[in-house]
Amino acid sequence: PIKGDWNGAGAHHNYSTKSMRSSGGYKYIMDAIKKLSKVHDIHMAVYGDRNGDRLTGMHETAKYNEFKYGVGNRGASIRIPRQTEIDQKGYLEDRRPA
Repeated sequence: PIKGDWNGAGAHHNYSTKSMRSSGGYKYIMDAIKKLSKVHDIHMAVYGDRNGDRLTGMHETAKYNEFKYGVGNRGASIRIPRQTEIDQKGYLEDRRPA
């Protein structure tokens, strides 16, 4: 990453399963987020070089060593799109990979 005051957003991976996209799928999205939260450190170790420099908690990034999620929250590790919450089904967006 380039040093300085800039938007460090990297690759965003949208993830869903058939269950998540089906009626009542929001439960499966939340289950997946709970599981992701438990292995955050493992994921960060393989999600790209120098992510600690990029994921500062500023400019639409989460802090490298902190896992958080939220609806429409571009500063979270995992973002749930607003439409997913409204529809109670859909996908999640992992905003951590480089």
